[in-house]
Amino acid sequence: MALPGALGEVLSQALPARPVLLVGPTGIGKTGAALALAQELPLEIVSIDSALIYRGMDIGTAKPTPAERAAVPHHLIDTHDPLQSYSAAAFVRDAKRLAAEIAARGRLPLFVGGTLLYVKALRDGLSELPRSEPMLRAQIDAEAQAKGWPALHAELARVDPHTAARLHTSDAQRIQRALEVFRSSGRALSEWHAQAPREPGVDWPLISIETEDRAWLHQRLDARFDAMLDAGLLEEVRALRARGDLHAALPSMRCVGYRQAWEALDGADPPDLGSLRERAQAATRQLAKRQMTWLRSMPERVCIEARSPGLHARVAAAVRSADPRA
Repeated sequence: MALPGALGEVLSQALPARPVLLVGPTGIGKTGAALALAQELPLEIVSIDSALIYRGMDIGTAKPTPAERAAVPHHLIDTHDPLQSYSAAAFVRDAKRLAAEIAARGRLPLFVGGTLLYVKALRDGLSELPRSEPMLRAQIDAEAQAKGWPALHAELARVDPHTAARLHTSDAQRIQRALEVFRSSGRALSEWHAQAPREPGVDWPLISIETEDRAWLHQRLDARFDAMLDAGLLEEVRALRARGDLHAALPSMRCVGYRQAWEALDGADPPDLGSLRERAQAATRQLAKRQMTWLRSMPERVCIEARSPGLHARVAAAVRSADPRA
């Protein structure tokens, strides 16, 4: 429902004409900036996060609290069961639908998150890809169990070096999909992506919170994971395992933090918390590094240094200026 009367007219004039994308590596402060912005502009937040969609996965995903979600409308959070999968194509469809619905209410659609594959698909458009084949995926999973994902990454590097170069050797979900596409079609995933998109992309403004100070970011990430452990991450993963229908190969259980916790619970009893902490923090740092690589491939983004004074004010100014009418 649109805002009423003169108030709605004044606020709508202050809003950018297009939805805005607020991105950055994990743990950089995107959520805090978005919530602060919501104090100044009438907006709704749409998550760009492949983990926040899963119900029952709250601690390890740093999901916004119930109070935060009550203060500002949030979308694409708790929409799927951990047994389900979600794709970039599904995100693009949901993002365009939500952008139109939020704008119709006279509010700003603010997309916030760090799953940059989704951002790229949204901005560049979607190419036609072969459908998923469950039996082929199961075969690739079995090979990974026997050989390890680094060996399958090496295979991918032989048949699709362009895709392999942008994937970490343990990025199981994307290695699996790239090999599935090649084996089912005989064409590399990079070739499919290079063809003309079947659906056009969007030109929504892209604002990125980043930092050149890796040590500062790593300290934040390490402290955040320690806080997750203190908040009960292992108990959360135990509850997920106790369902009986989830397994370590699912996209939900491959999320950073969950994968390492699952493996720790498969090991010694009680789990080796020191080893878990070390492996999860290393994986989180690798995730942040991959996200920065993605961001550097988007030179049109507006960069804001995370450690700069008045970060939230700088983000607000960038959002306000993201207006083609200006």
